Formats: sequence, structure tokens, C-alpha cells
Amino acid sequence: MFQTVTISLLQGFGETLKLFLLTLVFALPLGLFISFGSMSRFRPLKLLVRFIVWVVRGTPLMLQLIIIYYGPGIFLGRNLWGSNDEGRFLAALAAFSVNYACYFSEIYRGGIQSIPLGQYEAGYVLGMTKGQIFREIVLLQVIKRIVPPMSNEIITLVKDTSLARVIAVYEIIWNGQSFIKSAGIIWPLFYTGVFYLAFSGLLSVLFTGIEKKLSYFRC
Repeated sequence: MFQTVTISLLQGFGETLKLFLLTLVFALPLGLFISFGSMSRFRPLKLLVRFIVWVVRGTPLMLQLIIIYYGPGIFLGRNLWGSNDEGRFLAALAAFSVNYACYFSEIYRGGIQSIPLGQYEAGYVLGMTKGQIFREIVLLQVIKRIVPPMSNEIITLVKDTSLARVIAVYEIIWNGQSFIKSAGIIWPLFYTGVFYLAFSGLLSVLFTGIEKKLSYFRC
């Protein structure tokens, strides 16, 4: 039984890992673009972006999953995602990507705005363009400053992937919970915690190493 449960949980963890990695692929760059929008000098764009970020950060991710998956069918009269496993996964990915992009955008914004204006002015004096100043002066300092809060959000994402089961994405918690009905045992559900702890621990070690490599850059 232990072997059967482990194989089932590994399959569920594969889905969890896929959702986690793809969310980062889309949310990290999207968050940077959103942060630029929230710092825009064009006031209507700035207010619109900040309002969207406020709504996304102020409402539960579970609610956003439900709205994104079921909303098109309710309001548009057609199921945008389809009812198969792939459609549910894509809906979950869209919800996670938008949600975490908004959180990441605030981290990016805080990091960028923490750089003293004098460094930008020094770059202009040297004849550098805005792009050169950002890439060669600002970027490394921003990365150094955002690694701790970013690592915290990414580790939180590992655990938040369990919410995808609300729209029947068969991640690890779903697989562990299924044994309660099929076999009348609950320990596989608790066993899923081992997978989360191991993966979160691995990420913690990874981010600690990154922080040490960037420690030479004192801000």
C-alpha cells in the first residue's frame, strides 16, 4: 500500500511541480511589466494598473481560480477552457500567473524605487541612456534587494498550488485526499506534507546560496 500511495503522490507532485514552474515562467516577467505600469508617469495607466494589483492582492486566490475557470461560462455563455484536464490546468495556470505577477510587481517596484536617484543622475552625467543605467547600475542592486522577499513568495507558491484542486486539477493534495474515499485511509493526505517540506527545504537552500553569492553587493 505504501508503494501504491507513493507512486500516486509522485504523479500528483509532478502536476504540482509543473504548475509551480510554469507559474514562475509567466509571472516573473509579467510582474516586471506590471511594476513598470504602476510606476508610469502616464497617470491613467498608473492608476489602472495599481487598481488591478489592489483587487488581485485583496481577494483570495481560491476565488480568483473559481472566477477565471467558471466566469466565462457564466457571463459569456461558453466554457472558454473546456472541461478536460488540460483546460482546468490552463485556467489554474492563468489564475496563478496573474495573482503572483501582481505580488511580484510590488516587490520589483519596491526594489527599483529603493535605488537612490543620485545613481541615475551619475549615469546621465556619464552619458548613459536609461536602458544602460537600468542594466548596468540598477539591475544588480535590485536583484540583491528583492531576493529575500521574492524567495518568500516563491516558497508560498509551492503551498498555494494545492488550491488548484478547487477546480479539479489533480495535484498532490487531490491524489492524497482520494485515498480517504477509495481506501478509507487518511495517512496519505498527511504524507503529502513530506513532499512539500522537502521541496520547500530545497528552495530555501537554493535561495540561501543565491543570497550568499550576492552578499558582496552591499546595499
